[in-house]
Amino acid sequence: MTMHQSITTSTAAQVTRQKAVRADFIETDDKDMLRAARDLTKDLGEARANIYWPDMLISAGLGYGAIALAILTNNLVVALISGLVGSLALYRALMFIHELTHIHKNALPGFRTGWNLLVGIPMLTPSFMYEGVHVIHHKRTQYGTVEDPEYLPLALMKPWSLPLFVIVALLAPIALIIRSAILVPLGAIFPAVRNWTWGRVSALAINPDFRRKAPTGDFAKRVRWQEIGASIWAITLIASTFVIGWKPLLVALAIFSFTALLNQLRTLVAHLWENEGEPMTVTAQFLDSVNVPPPGVIAEVWAPVGLRYHALHHLMPSMPYHDLPEAHRRLNRELGNGSTYEGANHPGMANLVSRIARSTMISR
Repeated sequence: MTMHQSITTSTAAQVTRQKAVRADFIETDDKDMLRAARDLTKDLGEARANIYWPDMLISAGLGYGAIALAILTNNLVVALISGLVGSLALYRALMFIHELTHIHKNALPGFRTGWNLLVGIPMLTPSFMYEGVHVIHHKRTQYGTVEDPEYLPLALMKPWSLPLFVIVALLAPIALIIRSAILVPLGAIFPAVRNWTWGRVSALAINPDFRRKAPTGDFAKRVRWQEIGASIWAITLIASTFVIGWKPLLVALAIFSFTALLNQLRTLVAHLWENEGEPMTVTAQFLDSVNVPPPGVIAEVWAPVGLRYHALHHLMPSMPYHDLPEAHRRLNRELGNGSTYEGANHPGMANLVSRIARSTMISR
């Protein structure tokens, strides 16, 4: 090794060691980064209907069309390709549920209702399952604590917990049918079933200790019609097997299971999961979260609708997904390599899964 190579290697290692990490900002924020995030994005932040509606409608239409082809074809290759396309398209359409929890209620007239009718209810995940839940994940004093419905210290858990965390997602479609077709109707008769169903299986949460509080006001009204719609649809799906057989439902369930699996993998790498329950600063939350920015394009498939900028989203939760790429470019250009902002940028899913897996191997 030449002297130049030795110096270069040493410098690279030093840069790697000095990369900003969550532990550096547990108690103190990087105020320069927070100020830059505010000042550099003042002209961004308006949710644009001419982007939201076409994106959601095309994704949903492509997804349902591909599922129909997968059900109707007798060609296995065509069925597999159609199933994959349908799963990815509906995955993108489904991820708009994340946007619905953050955009102002008056920003996109009719979009919430349209999304629920076209995507949320047909996929048995109406928006109420995320609304009022996801906002807790963004609260400064609750992120990463036992009160956070979307946080588990996965990197600090046993090695077997990671594959279990991912594989269990395959059962999600069946669980959703049971919830809407059986538990919800029973809950209309038995208050104890209704209270248990709402508290335990009515939120898109990963924290098993999370208990959801009863809905109130206008939100309770939205929950009611969404629950009725999802319940009618789930019962219809089961009843359809007596008319058209099991194949359509089984094919759809297989496709939705793959969608759920992909979303669980995305969830696995949305954070570094290294917090042991203590409250953190905004900067520490940012560094415990993950950006997978360009030039790679594959992240747009497994983390669609702005979710590849998940760390940036934690800095600016109300920023619409279509403005996140430009916000990232500005912050990355302004703050540069070696900055706190650069510390949340990661190369891809495989690297992140490997990092978390290695962490679980460390004896504690």
